[in-house]
Amino acid sequence: MGFESPMPVQEEVIPLLLGEANDVIALAQTGTGKTAAFGLPVLQNTEVSIAQPQTLILCPTRELCLQIADDLNDYSKYMEQLKILPVYGGSSIESQIKTLKRGVHVVVATPGRLLDLMNRKTVNLSLIKNVILDEADEMLNMGFSDSINAILAEIPPSKNMLLFSATMPQEIAQITRKYMREPKEIVIGKKNEGNKNIRHVYYMVRAQDKYLALKRIADYYPNIYGIIFCRTRKETQEIADKLIQDGYNADSLHGELSQAQRDYVMQKFRIKNLQLLVATDVAARGLDVDDLTHVINYGLPDDAELYTHRSGRTGRAGKTGISISICHVKEKGKIRDIEHSINKKFEKASMPEGKAICEKQMFNLIDQIEKVKVDEEEIATLMPPIFRKLEWLDKEDIIKRMVSLEFNRMINYYKEAGEIQAVDEYSERSKKMPGERNGRRVEAGFARFFINFGKSDGLYPNQLIELVNKCVPGKVRIGKIDLRDSFSFFEVEEKESQRVMIRMNAFEIDGRRISVEPAQEKKGENGGRKSYPERERGNVPHFYNRFDKHEKNKGKPRRKKR
Repeated sequence: MGFESPMPVQEEVIPLLLGEANDVIALAQTGTGKTAAFGLPVLQNTEVSIAQPQTLILCPTRELCLQIADDLNDYSKYMEQLKILPVYGGSSIESQIKTLKRGVHVVVATPGRLLDLMNRKTVNLSLIKNVILDEADEMLNMGFSDSINAILAEIPPSKNMLLFSATMPQEIAQITRKYMREPKEIVIGKKNEGNKNIRHVYYMVRAQDKYLALKRIADYYPNIYGIIFCRTRKETQEIADKLIQDGYNADSLHGELSQAQRDYVMQKFRIKNLQLLVATDVAARGLDVDDLTHVINYGLPDDAELYTHRSGRTGRAGKTGISISICHVKEKGKIRDIEHSINKKFEKASMPEGKAICEKQMFNLIDQIEKVKVDEEEIATLMPPIFRKLEWLDKEDIIKRMVSLEFNRMINYYKEAGEIQAVDEYSERSKKMPGERNGRRVEAGFARFFINFGKSDGLYPNQLIELVNKCVPGKVRIGKIDLRDSFSFFEVEEKESQRVMIRMNAFEIDGRRISVEPAQEKKGENGGRKSYPERERGNVPHFYNRFDKHEKNKGKPRRKKR
């Protein structure tokens, strides 16, 4: 299979699993050779003559479940009697029950489906000798904590237990204390540290330029083979649809697709019929795809651990990879948090110019022409008429026409497309002005607005910026954003203030109408001006009292005014 020497995690784990009563916690990133680290010793210790489950491997997703089962089948090619069964939701439970009754030695399962089989009394775990939790932190993030506890409670305490995780959250520490006996801890790299083979790059752009930036990045890397991570299913589908319409080899993967659709998309991506897979974090959990060149974050996740899992999809098995983040100025704090978490610095990159992109694409075409294999026999009969057709052109003319045929569309696009405006995260707008108190003074030339959504509604600065851009056509400059629990404030250019207020008040979010109003001001006791929103909510007059009253009386009949 091409294995020449063990990877670090394999050197550490294999000897321990070959012994007895060795519980192991292994902190390692995806793509470090974990499957062979636990798979080879597990197969070595399997007694094929006993046709009952002796090893249980739990993993978070169907895709990872199938991948592990496939790898184990490859490793056990010459163990003819060995039976490995992947157990997961979205497939016929009856066929899985029939296979279990015929006898299996290794069960690779997602927690939900295994618990279902246990409740039906169709799986026997009494002879389990090895339990492996692969990507344990992912399983806990997906809400499998109770299921894992219920499963482990039914397994003999004499088993060997191995827990693989990229990070070490508190929930995993609780599992280790409850079910493991003096576990040996193996750390490949540093705890919670990202893969050293991955470069971390970010582009700082305006929120309305994020999709244009994504296209430029995809064009700048002609041989890109990667995953684009989005926050929501809706955004995932929108970005995939736009890329397809613009001629990119892309497709989407998210929870609203049926299992058959997900399988079809993943199969295309694995055999490289797709260059770009646009996915949500949930859909991409447990994906095991080799040779990814890039991971692109279409906006940074709120959780630094989630970023670690995203970026870990590239740079696997000792290869290098690039994790690119398309950010706006409000996400600068997230970059610092992630840098601290993964113990690596991000590189700030400049958006590629159109000329540089066209050059990159052209030289890639020339490389392909140089390396193409020519089947002389196959094309022999076609060449004479082609030579006659083109004999009036010399070599330089043919090359020019070939390049133009391939690149006229791209050259014309970048000739007409303006350069994406660079954003300086340390711009004057982000600094306090003289006399500014707590960063709340309205910037000159900007108007301050109230909006009836806040942190409790899941609103973050980047979402508010995207909301303004979706509601209001054209380019709108957005100033300071001040998020509260149930409402927020934001600033826009004064000349756009009326248009922003009218357009945004015409929209709804999940059936709830957006309410945008100017932040009113009132003379303070010392003659200064105070903005109502700057005071505590209990004493806020004007429309804030109306807002509170509306929330309190929602659903009650209105009294008619005299």
